[in-house]
Amino acid sequence: MSEENNTDKLSGNSQSYLSFNLSEEHFTIPVMKVMEILEVPKITKVPQAPSFIVGVINLRGAVLPVIDTRIKFGMNPIEYTVNTCILVMTVEINEESIVVGALVDSVLEVFELDESSIKASPSIATKFRAGYIKGMIQENDRFMMVLDIDKVFSSSDLDNLAISSEITPIEQ
Repeated sequence: MSEENNTDKLSGNSQSYLSFNLSEEHFTIPVMKVMEILEVPKITKVPQAPSFIVGVINLRGAVLPVIDTRIKFGMNPIEYTVNTCILVMTVEINEESIVVGALVDSVLEVFELDESSIKASPSIATKFRAGYIKGMIQENDRFMMVLDIDKVFSSSDLDNLAISSEITPIEQ
């Protein structure tokens, strides 16, 4: 495809997205939400934390709560592989910015997406909460769910994350 045609195709409201896998499902979030991608270090468990909060890690001297995205989405947890990683993200909850780590099975790619190519999610029941899904995009023969990552965490999650973030120091 020539550069000229590619520019025409993305002439709408284009944004960079990062795609990742959880099991056989494909998801994507805006790159601007992702601060960095980490290999999985030793995670310190947090007593009495909700099941989806696997613990905390030391991120350059700061406490970072780590969420198992599989559990948060109602999937079964799995053993970590060489592809398992933590997406360090900034999420906006109740007008407050929170930095969290989200465990994902693997990161796929970063790509440009014209916002007009996001299709509405089907209104039929889905195994993921409808509020989490901004829409769907089709890439070749598969669909990818575009997440509204700020809505993945509720205000009660915010309370749990705030409590988890107060735990110091972290032993590595």
